[in-house]
Amino acid sequence: MAEDEKKGTSSYRLYCSIKCFQKPSSPEQKHGNLAETEQKKPGGWRAMPFILGNETFERLATFGLLANFMVYLMRVFHLEQVTAANIINIWSGVTNFAPLVGAFISDAYVGRFKTIAFASCAAFLGMVTVTSTAWVPYLHPQKCEPEGKQQSYGNCESPTSMQLGVLLLGLGFLSIGTGGIRPCSIPFGVDQFDPTTEEGIKGISSYYNWYYTTFTVVMLITLTAVVYVQDSVSWVLGFGIPTVLMLCSIILFFIGTRIYVHVKPEGSVFSGIAQVFVSAYKKRRLKLPDNCDGEQVDGIFYDPPIKDHLTILSKLPLTNQIRFLNKAAMIEKETDLKPDGSCAKQWRLCSVQQVEEVKCLIKIGPIWASSIVSLTSMIQQGTFTVSQALKMDRHLGEKFQIPASSIVVVSMITIGIWLPFYDRVLVPAIRKVTKHEGGITILQRIGIGNVFSVLSMVVAGLVERERRAAAISHPEAAPMSVFWLAPQLVVMGLCEAFVGTGQIEFYNKQFPDHMRSLGNSLFFCSFAGASYLSTMVGSIVHKVTGTRHHPDWLTNDLNAGNLDYFYFLLAGMGVVNWFYFLLCAHRYRYKVSTVLNMGDKLIPL
Repeated sequence: MAEDEKKGTSSYRLYCSIKCFQKPSSPEQKHGNLAETEQKKPGGWRAMPFILGNETFERLATFGLLANFMVYLMRVFHLEQVTAANIINIWSGVTNFAPLVGAFISDAYVGRFKTIAFASCAAFLGMVTVTSTAWVPYLHPQKCEPEGKQQSYGNCESPTSMQLGVLLLGLGFLSIGTGGIRPCSIPFGVDQFDPTTEEGIKGISSYYNWYYTTFTVVMLITLTAVVYVQDSVSWVLGFGIPTVLMLCSIILFFIGTRIYVHVKPEGSVFSGIAQVFVSAYKKRRLKLPDNCDGEQVDGIFYDPPIKDHLTILSKLPLTNQIRFLNKAAMIEKETDLKPDGSCAKQWRLCSVQQVEEVKCLIKIGPIWASSIVSLTSMIQQGTFTVSQALKMDRHLGEKFQIPASSIVVVSMITIGIWLPFYDRVLVPAIRKVTKHEGGITILQRIGIGNVFSVLSMVVAGLVERERRAAAISHPEAAPMSVFWLAPQLVVMGLCEAFVGTGQIEFYNKQFPDHMRSLGNSLFFCSFAGASYLSTMVGSIVHKVTGTRHHPDWLTNDLNAGNLDYFYFLLAGMGVVNWFYFLLCAHRYRYKVSTVLNMGDKLIPL
């Protein structure tokens, strides 16, 4: 029973990580430089009001600003829906690549506190800039009539280069802020606890629960209350409230400065990766033994014992996969080693551990590439799904109208219901049959998610076809209810529950211990690739599908276009990607390692 509870909590954490946050590596990794933290007692729960308060306000601010951004670009800046979708997708791509840079700068140079502090200020500047585009009349086009209704913007004033430039400048500042906050927020909170004590371990677990609880509350508030203010009251007020909250988060963060534990940067992992390739190239003419499997490497390969138990928790044996890299660990001559047996030249000789860690990265590459197409369906929730909602009946009763962007809550509710059911009911039942700890393997879970990705686009296409046919055949009748979008959002939620959580678990388990922050950043890069792919496909479709007698599929007027064809195209791409994933999954070999205990004994997993 305790094991099931642990798994349920884990899956909930994984889901929350998908949305915008990096799941940290194990607590021990965050205290790799223990000698530097022992001089100061961990801040523990004394620091939590400042850290959790900062993170809660920051998420309320950033999500609240951008949750309804598609509608803002179309109504206030009078952009075509394809242009608005491309801006959001390109910005989303940059934002999801940014944590990779932020994690590198934080770990190698400045540390998490300075990274979060600088990034928070950059995010605040970005929010002030974007809010100004709604507040200052000269920073957005003049209003069109009739106000508040979706229309063809051909007769409306287009934004000037200066107005677009200011908007993009604000989004750029937000990307810088996100790149620093996402990879550091959770690890910085974990740094405040001592993982070597029972109290510290319990504190870390409770911190996770509080963190993800506030995350869920924030998402519900932004997708309902904040979006309603933006959509029905005022864009200035709807953007101004998140901006003020961001300022509050910065003030709260700096108030707790003297309480925080500051773990110094540990250096970059990229130099170690480069050393393996350089060493293997220098020894490219050496001949490898016929069989490199197993642990019979003494005298041939450099395989020292692991000394840094707090950073590296498992030892990787030498394998025959990607054999040419094994040359990097071959001892060519006696001068390669110092008298004490350590490496004399790091760019000439690498350890077996280093070589196998690089192999892990290479093997993960094809699986990562397959995720780009499967995540494309999730990207549509914030763009064309919103455009569909704008064309549908969103009334609840006579007076209240659901904001178009709030319909995405259906996907969140699906995930919130499915994950506990999956962890508490399905996994135990499947485990009895398969004898596998997780019921099914990680790659099987991702494969199921890929199927849901295809189905979500098929369902979205069918719903759009029915909506368009009803609007054309009965133009005077009331439009279809927005809740007809619920089926596609439910399937998208299931796709997210399988693909997203599966990928995060895959990266955390298959990446080397001290590279898990890089693995979490890679997950965000998957979303970045999906955003760019969606932008590219949308732009091509927009340009090539229009004729003299018929507008393109993605024209502003959905009733005149064929958005359903676009969804079916994405579904077809998903089918091809699914077969590619099956090939990659069939050839993939899971990481084999042994766990190191503090007594330096090897315990097989």
